Amino acid sequence: MSNLIKKEAIILFFGDLFFFAFSLWFSLYIRFAEIPAWDLFKVHLAPFSILFLVWVLVYFIAGLYEKHTLILKSRLPGIIFNTQVINSVFAVAFFYIIPVFGITPKTILFIYLLVSFVCILLWRLYGNVFFSDNEKQPALLIGSGEEMKELLFEVNNNNRYNLTFVSSIDVSDVSSMDIQEDVVTAVYSNDIKIIAVDFSHENMAPLLPHLYNLIFSKVRFIDSHRIYEDIFDRIPLSLVTYSWFLENISVSPKFTYDFLKRVMDTILSFILGLLSLVFYPFVYVAIKLDDGGAIFISQERVGKDGKNICLYKFRSMTRNEINLSSGGENKITKVGNFLRKTRIDELPQLWNVFKGDISLIGPRPELPSGVAIYDKEIPYYNIRHLIKPGLSGWAQIHQENHPHHRAEINLTREKLTYDIFYIKNRSFWLDIKIALKTIKALISRQGL
Repeated sequence: MSNLIKKEAIILFFGDLFFFAFSLWFSLYIRFAEIPAWDLFKVHLAPFSILFLVWVLVYFIAGLYEKHTLILKSRLPGIIFNTQVINSVFAVAFFYIIPVFGITPKTILFIYLLVSFVCILLWRLYGNVFFSDNEKQPALLIGSGEEMKELLFEVNNNNRYNLTFVSSIDVSDVSSMDIQEDVVTAVYSNDIKIIAVDFSHENMAPLLPHLYNLIFSKVRFIDSHRIYEDIFDRIPLSLVTYSWFLENISVSPKFTYDFLKRVMDTILSFILGLLSLVFYPFVYVAIKLDDGGAIFISQERVGKDGKNICLYKFRSMTRNEINLSSGGENKITKVGNFLRKTRIDELPQLWNVFKGDISLIGPRPELPSGVAIYDKEIPYYNIRHLIKPGLSGWAQIHQENHPHHRAEINLTREKLTYDIFYIKNRSFWLDIKIALKTIKALISRQGL
C-alpha cells in the first residue's frame, strides 16, 4: 500500500506539470485561433515554467499530493479552485510586478487560468487510471471495531486501490464463528490471495492454525494496522496494545535528525522572533484599549518526560490561568479573539522554541490539569511526552476539530492517534511537510 502511495504522488506531480504545459499550449491555440508555433510556445514556456514550480509548491501545501482518500476526493473541486485563485495572484504578481521576461500576457493569462483549472480538475478526478490496477485483487479483512468498518468502506469505495475486500470477518465473538466455513471456505470460493489481519486482537489465537495452513495455498497476509496507517495517517488506540508500542516506538536518540531539528528550531525561531517584534507595539496598544489588562501571560504546560515548562503568549482571555479540571468564568476578549484567529497570540512562544523548551514541530503541549484527566481516561496518553512538544504538529494539520479550554476526552483521544503516528514516523522530511502544511492552516485561519 505504501508503494502505491509513493507511485501515486510521483504520477500526480508529473501529471500536473504536463497539464500545466498543455494548458499553456491550448491557451495559445485559443488566443490565436491556430496551432501555436514552437517559437511562440517556447517564449511563453520559459517564464511559465518558473510559475509551474511555484504552483506545485502551492499544491503541496494545499494537500493535493496527499493520498486521494474518499474524503479528499470529495473536496477536490473546492481545493483546486482555491489553489488556482492563489496561483492567479502569483501569476499576476510575477508578470506585472517583475516584468523581466519580455511578455506581459493579459488575455492569454486569463484564458490559461481557466483552461488549467479545468484540465487539472479533470486530471485529478479521473487520472487514477494511471496509478491503479484495472483488475482488483480479492481480499479478506479479519478484525473488529469501527476502524475495521472504516477501512472496509474506504478500500471498497475508492477505485485507487488495487484490492477489494470481498468478505470481512468480525472476530469480536469467536464462539459464534464457524472457522472452516467463514475463513477457509470463503478464501477458496472467492479465490482470495490477500488477507488483512489484526494479529494483535486477543481473539485471533483460534484462527492462527487455519491461517497458517493457507500459506501453502500461496495466500499473502498483511497487517491491517499497517494498511490503516498508510491510508489514514493515524494509529487508532483500538488497534494497538502494549506490545505494539514496544515494537514500534523507540526512545533511542536519532543523532542526525535531532541535530538538524535543533538547528532548524534555533535559526528559524530567532529570525521569526525578530520579525515578530513588529507586531508587539500594535498588540500592546490593542490590548490596553480593549480592557487595559496585562499584555503577556505565562502558562505551565507539560513538556518532554512529563516535566512542566513555562510558555509565553499574548493575553487573549480575561484571566491568565486555565484549569481544565475546574469551572470558572474565563472569556475570550474582543482583541483576544482576533489574536487567536490570526495566531498572533502564539508569537512569544518563538522565544520558548529558541530557548529549547519546545520545538517548532511536535505534539502540542497540554495543561497539567488536562494531562491529569487524560492520563486517567485515555490509554497510553503519556506516550506523547516521550518527545519535545511543538508549536505545530501532525494532529494540528489533520484533525478538523481540536479540543479547547475544557476537557474533551473524545477529541483528545483522536488527537493522540495522530501524535502516536508522528512519534513513530518522525523525521526531518516529515517536519518540513508539517511546517509547509501549517502555512496552509494559518492562511486559511484554521485553528492550530
